[in-house]
Amino acid sequence: MSANGVFIETENLGLKKGATVHLAFAINLGVVTKIHRRTAIVAHVSKGGTGLMMESLTGTR
Repeated sequence: MSANGVFIETENLGLKKGATVHLAFAINLGVVTKIHRRTAIVAHVSKGGTGLMMESLTGTR
């Protein structure tokens, strides 16, 4: 995971390059766990998983 994207090891989810997905993930900050929600675009699909490019908070990529 990076500021710009994430690679998720998955089985074939049937996602196509360019599709929009909605992500929800937890980040543990020690005493507090924050839930983040982001919109991402499928950047690539491979045998091992799916690469997603996060949209920025301003709505641009």
